[in-house]
Amino acid sequence: MAEIAEDGGGGHKKGGKKRAKKQSTKIDMTPMVDLAFLLLTFFVLTSTFSKPKSMELTFPAPPPPGPPVEIKNGITFILTKDDRIFYYKGEFRDKPNDKGPATELQELNFSQGKGSLHQFLADETKGLHDQVLAYDKQLLNKQLADTTYKRLVKLAKSNKDTPTFLIKTDDKATYKDVIDLIDELNINIVGKYVVTDLMKGELDLVNAKTGG
Repeated sequence: MAEIAEDGGGGHKKGGKKRAKKQSTKIDMTPMVDLAFLLLTFFVLTSTFSKPKSMELTFPAPPPPGPPVEIKNGITFILTKDDRIFYYKGEFRDKPNDKGPATELQELNFSQGKGSLHQFLADETKGLHDQVLAYDKQLLNKQLADTTYKRLVKLAKSNKDTPTFLIKTDDKATYKDVIDLIDELNINIVGKYVVTDLMKGELDLVNAKTGG
């Protein structure tokens, strides 16, 4: 609060003229400091602090004893050293049988374009992707309620004809590659994916491709 201090030494000059009193201004900063602390307290109490981000992963239940159960429309990714990604479709077969030839691994990469993980997922999930985009358009045009939109997208992702992606790693793969792979799955609107253990036959194929 400002105060005006008056100089009380004003008298009469010689000649009978009255001398003007000198005035000085003194500013009290105490209310300003109080206001600053009130604002600081307000912003601290109303601010939203950043929360640690988490990623939801789906882990399957332990398989029953016996040969592995085939997952319909299953596609298995195997991550290993040097950012390499191998995959195969359908049931794993370490040798030919009446269902088909022995499993062979194909390779993808994290780049863009032909032979990339992104392009592969875009091709494999094109039907689901187009269906979800159609729902997006209907929602934007207010032809669908929000709850109906979410239900339809969930049904489309869980459809038995959509691929199920299995993510497996050996002991040389990195967490970064796993996260990058899951990011690509989410970008391409993949309905179902799980992280599960690597089988010995699969590890043998990876070692044969990478030289151990």
